Formats: sequence, structure tokens, C-alpha cells
Amino acid sequence: MDGLEPVADVSVGEWIADRLGGPLGSVGSVVPGGFAAYARVLHPVEFDDDRPPLTWARVAGLTGRVPHALMQWAAVASPASGAATWDEGDVRVGNLAPAALAALIDVLAPVTGEQDCFHALWEGWGWVDGRGVRIFSVSDDGRVEPARAPEPGVSAEVRALPRLRLPDRDHLLFRGPLRAALDMGWHGSPLGFEPQSPSLLWPADRSWCVGTEIDFDSTLVGGPAGLIAAVLAAPDLEAWPVQPGDDLSASGDLINPAPAVDG
Repeated sequence: MDGLEPVADVSVGEWIADRLGGPLGSVGSVVPGGFAAYARVLHPVEFDDDRPPLTWARVAGLTGRVPHALMQWAAVASPASGAATWDEGDVRVGNLAPAALAALIDVLAPVTGEQDCFHALWEGWGWVDGRGVRIFSVSDDGRVEPARAPEPGVSAEVRALPRLRLPDRDHLLFRGPLRAALDMGWHGSPLGFEPQSPSLLWPADRSWCVGTEIDFDSTLVGGPAGLIAAVLAAPDLEAWPVQPGDDLSASGDLINPAPAVDG
């Protein structure tokens, strides 16, 4: 991961644990409390072909759903009564797409300056040690067979370092420039570089924090009111204002009920 140096002294992240709170699935369980404002950045709707990504609001217009700050992708993609079914693009879970991450970094950069940032990576991604990945090949007669074992995405030396331990999640910690977040990921993938957005990202002065929970299809930002206003106004991001106590779990969307089942 170019530009990122592993951090052994994980005490630099202990302030986050001290400020997390609320039930699992709430905004405040992912990013620390105490900031002036918060934003939820929705992961864009992507396709397997060359079509540009869509916003959730656009899909909601097609499925008859109501866009709002706490909407859930599963509800947005499920049609309301009489609306069309959405069965095309999908959103990434636990990972902000590179273009959206770059757009967010563009907003964060002016308030961050040249100071280093801390980049936390959840240790459980299968590519980190290679054990959670299986690579297969197809023989000349069409048989699918296991191929070589993949190379770990993070060296054994780095994996042996202390973890930043937060409730229910342990992280490897790195330090480097803000834009180095775009280089985090699996460089040894047989498909080429597979980017992974940081699980947590914050500057040395702790003026803001970005969190992407591994089970969420959105990324959360806490920081000064002016910064959050800029995130909400960024043309290449689909973002909504939220509060630490807001529920982003599967049951948190109280406006878009589960679709009716015929019969």
C-alpha cells in the first residue's frame, strides 16, 4: 500500500473507542461522538458494464420508494406496490467505491492540509492474510479446479503488529497522506488491484473522522459544521445529514415499508 506506513503504537486511535456509543447499527457506533455535524455518504449504485453509477434517489424514483436520510438499500431496491422491480445495479457493502472516495477526499483535503492521516483497515477482510480467498482455474476439459493459493495482501510482519481494538472490530493501523487512502487494497489480486476504502480515517489533529462499517452500504463522516456542509453539497456525492443516534440498521428505514407480498 504505497504511501502508508504501518503503525505499532495504536494508542493514537484510543480516542475513537472513548467516543463511540449507542446501539450497534447507529451512526455513533461507527464514528465518534462530539463532532459538530455528521453526514451519511451513500455508496453509489454500480453496474457490471460501462454504465455510469446511479444515485439511490434515482433508483427510488423507479421503484416508488421515498429518498430520505435513513433509507436502506434493501428497501429502495424493493419495489413498492405497482412499481417496477429493480434487478440491475447494486451497491458495495463495507467499501466506498474509488470515485466516490476520491470525491470525498477532495472535500476533506482543504481542511486537512499536509498533515498525516491515520488509516485503519479491518483485519477480517479475506485478502488481508489470503486465507479467506479461493482462486480457481478452468481446465481444458471444462473442470473447475483450485489454483494456487493467493498471496496475502498484508505482510506477516505487519499482521503481527498490535491492533486498534474497537467494539466488535479489530484493525491494522497505517499512517500516511490523506490521498493514500486511494491506494489501500489488495495489490496481489488475480484480477488486478482491488481497492478497499479505510474502515476508519482521521487526521492527526482529529478534526474529522470517516467510518465505513463492514456491514453498511454507506460511509459516515463527522466533523466541523462547515466541512459537513461541503460534503452534503459535493456534486459527486450522494449525502444526507444524520445524527449520532440515528439508526442505520436494516430496521432503521421507517418510511419505506417492506413491499407487499402477493397472495
